[in-house]
Amino acid sequence: MRIVFAVKRGWYRLRYPRLTLGREVEIRGRIRLRRGVRVSIGDHTRLNKRVRFAGPGEVRVGANCLLNATWIGAWTAVTIGDRCLLSDCELVDNDFHNLPPGQRHDPPTAATRAPIAIEDNVWIGAHALVLKGVRIGRDSVVGAATVVRTDVPPGVVVIGNPQQTVKKLHD
Repeated sequence: MRIVFAVKRGWYRLRYPRLTLGREVEIRGRIRLRRGVRVSIGDHTRLNKRVRFAGPGEVRVGANCLLNATWIGAWTAVTIGDRCLLSDCELVDNDFHNLPPGQRHDPPTAATRAPIAIEDNVWIGAHALVLKGVRIGRDSVVGAATVVRTDVPPGVVVIGNPQQTVKKLHD
């Protein structure tokens, strides 16, 4: 199996010059980079199914993570810490459109973008959506189908739309 992963890493490095892969990254599915995004993936991280990255920004994924059918849109920056689990979710640091009615058809302004930071050992469940400007604290869990619009403190479980803290893990 190691040879298969080494061949896949080599092929993706050739295909995407803006992709940096750490040691022993396991690509078990496919990776897709679009629109000039720069992606750095840490050592021993596993990518399952189809993992997609888009935008002109930068994505940094830590070591020993698992990304499973994840879509990351980075127009500024998306940072994912070490030992994170991302399951079939979306992270997008851009609104894509201006909010005021008179400006909706104008090109997006800087106010439509803000970086996303996910600290170490965070688990994001299936179909969750993490929006611009959010920081998710270390050891937290984002439940399935949750819409994360504001910062999540360390060591909690959040669920719902809008997100609600339902449990503290470090009591």
